[in-house]
Amino acid sequence: MEPTFARTPEFLNYWPLALGLFALILLLVLGLVIFNFLQLWIRAYLAGANIGFIDMIRMKLLKLEYPVIVQENIKLVKAGVKVPVQDMEAHVLSRGRIEPLIKVVRAVIAAHKAGMDLPWRVAAAIDLAGRDVEEAVRRSVDPKVIDCPDPTKGRTTLDGVCRNGIQLRARARVTVRTKLDRLIGGATEETIIARVGEGIVKAIGSAEHHTDVLANPSMISQAVLDNALDAQTAFEIVSIDIAEIDVGDNVGAILQANQAKADLQVAQANAEKRRALAVAMEQEMRAKVEENRAQLVLAEAEVPRAISQAFREGRLGVMDYYHMRNLQSDTQMRNAIAGVSGGVENRQ
Repeated sequence: MEPTFARTPEFLNYWPLALGLFALILLLVLGLVIFNFLQLWIRAYLAGANIGFIDMIRMKLLKLEYPVIVQENIKLVKAGVKVPVQDMEAHVLSRGRIEPLIKVVRAVIAAHKAGMDLPWRVAAAIDLAGRDVEEAVRRSVDPKVIDCPDPTKGRTTLDGVCRNGIQLRARARVTVRTKLDRLIGGATEETIIARVGEGIVKAIGSAEHHTDVLANPSMISQAVLDNALDAQTAFEIVSIDIAEIDVGDNVGAILQANQAKADLQVAQANAEKRRALAVAMEQEMRAKVEENRAQLVLAEAEVPRAISQAFREGRLGVMDYYHMRNLQSDTQMRNAIAGVSGGVENRQ
């Protein structure tokens, strides 16, 4: 009788085939990855950029435009600036677009070529703050000229008054250069214009005579520059040039005339007040005279009553009464004659 051996499971006979199929799939995937990233990786390697397949796969999974990011990193490396690709990925993810990354790269390269210190961290922060970092670098290399005052705001000159009362109207041109280290949190051009305008008006007001300013306009710009008006701003004032200065009104004379007019009005008001008081006092005195006359009439009305009372009581006789009447008539006649004589004298 032949011996029997344990039979091998049938599926174990196919494991080499399955392993080979898995290896084939893995090779296909690796081949696809190499096919997609090999050329880009070779370019990065030859340029000296530290970007591997894992970095490109990660950017692919994050749905980033990895060819553009790799190309921009190569530009930075060729310009002599080392920036980790992870920082570039983070900036693209923060903005959600690839265009800001390109502008930041151009700004960093331009600043590096110009000998300015602009780290990637600062440039990215400037871009995230909403500032145009490329324009800022350009203005650091090529200073910008701004008008003071800004004609778009409705004013064309800065008006100041010298100590002798003459008004001067000036217009300045301010040359500024961007300070990259103060661009974040620094004041804008409007602050520069306001400060320079304030300084020009103050300098004009400090002049003793307007001819001194007309003869030497640079005294205004020098006085303004000495005040460090660019402090806490994103710009550095390179120069302040007085483009135009004209003589305005004689403000001192106008103010004196207005003051004299005001004093006259005050004096007239005081005189009118005194006149009103005099008229009121006159009316009051007339009222008192009328009151006294009324009291006199009342007193005269008591005389006949007193005479009647004297008759009744026997204290006054008939002859006494007639004697009193004759005396009154004589007095009235004398008064009438005196009045006629006085009138004649007055007419003469």
